[in-house]
Amino acid sequence: MRLAAALAGIALLAASAAFAGAPKTYQVTGPVLEVKDDMVVVQKGKEKWEIAKDKDAKVTGDLKVGSKATVTYTMKAATIEVKGDAKKK
Repeated sequence: MRLAAALAGIALLAASAAFAGAPKTYQVTGPVLEVKDDMVVVQKGKEKWEIAKDKDAKVTGDLKVGSKATVTYTMKAATIEVKGDAKKK
């Protein structure tokens, strides 16, 4: 009985760790203002969203200026600069 409970606990822990590692996805929908090989600009309200894209981005349909598109993206750090040590209590 204890072995079954331990195995179930390990399986649950492994599954939660796998889900925690995946970055959260976001999306923006609006008219396309600009399309280049490495980015797309979508207008959302009064804001212009410039989103980078690469050769692996899956594009469904004809992506062109004037069309309405939904872009799903993740946030990814390009650089991280630490500005000093955390204060110890």
